[in-house]
Amino acid sequence: METAVVCAFPELSHVVDGWRERTCDDRPSIGIPPHVTLLHPFVPAELADDGIVEELERLFAAAAQFVVTFRELRRWPEMAYLAPEPSEPFSYLTEAIAGRWPAYPPYEGIHETVIPHLTVAYGADTLLDEVEASVTPHLPIDAYVTDAVLLEELEPDVRWGERARFPLTSGPL
Repeated sequence: METAVVCAFPELSHVVDGWRERTCDDRPSIGIPPHVTLLHPFVPAELADDGIVEELERLFAAAAQFVVTFRELRRWPEMAYLAPEPSEPFSYLTEAIAGRWPAYPPYEGIHETVIPHLTVAYGADTLLDEVEASVTPHLPIDAYVTDAVLLEELEPDVRWGERARFPLTSGPL
């Protein structure tokens, strides 16, 4: 069973969850909120003990809260996503986690560069055109990043849940 470390954005649910439910494996009905992934896969769920949770807690406590804006829907082949601005805080957090746990590189190391994003939908261009027409009128959306979440798979491909939530250092947003 897997784990993932993410920044969740429930305030985007009304805009993206219908598309995520229809087209994504990591859909709302199995317990996965709209999110920007920091690290997936992370340690297997059976190894995510209290020590790892405490280390993650310290790592995130050293990072400051920040504001992010989702102003643009972008595409990769067969995928539509929202691009967070700024993206650098997400990259910094990903690098910090991967640096501490190098055995678990982002996306298993298959991408040379990790681009922070919030997945909206997968599909052919015609479907992604519909997604763009549906989502773009709701943009931009500002959100506050005040914590990160450790998600764990509870039943393979059926159900995920929140294992722990890690506050970032409070401060001016």
